[in-house]
Amino acid sequence: MASASEPVQSASRPDARAQISGLIFALVLIDGDGVIAEVNHAAEALLGTSASRLVGTRLAERIGPLDPRVEARLSGDEALVARDLAIQAAGQEIRVNLTASPLGGFPGWRVVTLSQIGHDDSNNPSGADAMLGAPAVLAHEIKNPLAAIRGAGQLAERKLPHADRKLARMITDEVDRIARLIDRMQQLGSTRTASVDPCNLHEAIRAAVATMRAAGSTFGEIDIREEFDPSLPPVLANRDALEQVLINLVSNARDAALRGDRPDGAVPCVTVQTRFVSGLAFSAIRNGRAVPLPIEITVSDNGPGIDPALRDHVFEPFVSSKPSGQGLGLSLVRKLVRDMNGNVSHDRDTRSGLTHFRLHLPQASDAT
Repeated sequence: MASASEPVQSASRPDARAQISGLIFALVLIDGDGVIAEVNHAAEALLGTSASRLVGTRLAERIGPLDPRVEARLSGDEALVARDLAIQAAGQEIRVNLTASPLGGFPGWRVVTLSQIGHDDSNNPSGADAMLGAPAVLAHEIKNPLAAIRGAGQLAERKLPHADRKLARMITDEVDRIARLIDRMQQLGSTRTASVDPCNLHEAIRAAVATMRAAGSTFGEIDIREEFDPSLPPVLANRDALEQVLINLVSNARDAALRGDRPDGAVPCVTVQTRFVSGLAFSAIRNGRAVPLPIEITVSDNGPGIDPALRDHVFEPFVSSKPSGQGLGLSLVRKLVRDMNGNVSHDRDTRSGLTHFRLHLPQASDAT
């Protein structure tokens, strides 16, 4: 019998190339001149370019301009770890953690890894997500006494003198607020996933905006722009869940655009953009294989941006940059998108002063 330290021999055991191809973070092999010799699928996805176009070009030119200190270390033979590094990838600025590891016995050769910060890894639910299961189980038991409290508050409001009725209304209002919070926790803790079907994403976007307008949202104070690609094919999604995701993202973008002063005096603006990206431009790892997610929806705002201390945690429960926020909206967005086999991520473009939340979803014809 083989010991625990000995490799298990199996005819079906994946070789090194298959293991590297299956990694969910980008891996790039560069030579002594910093020229790319090989990349994995995740690197193609992150950099938005196929391997045939990447190989033979300099990594620094593909992701630069870089911090001079990082670029200097990257051209040497020492190991390098750089966290929260701004790079250019697929025509936009993103922030990554970068490592460079020299290969012993091969002078000058290094393996570089890039992992995007603020990118939702749908294959690895966080511990916070798992913890939501217990509150969801208790939610039903909590809502029963809340209903009794609300009924008592309504009864008291009818019997109290007019001057004191506002106290009773405060009770019912607070009970309603707690009930809504519990409803959202139940959604987060649910293990059930809704069915997905071919869906026209532009109809879903316009329905979400119409719902917010009907609810009296302060859309009159901001400029909402549509930049749609009318040739896009249907996405494979759940229509109700997609609308809920878009309502949350557009609502957050509206609040962010209205928050704080813009030094350039620009009008508060939210932009919703749709486009088709190459199958290699973004994909998810599902059951050990890459699944293309070529349909992209981007919700952007020109607000002051997310607090840097919160950027890596915005999709976690109970994390919010709003003074009165509950921190469940983006957690729910992540769950709903994950249930539709999609991905959600965010980034801050400091040069243009824009914050982007991006949804990537499968094309209906490909997925089916």
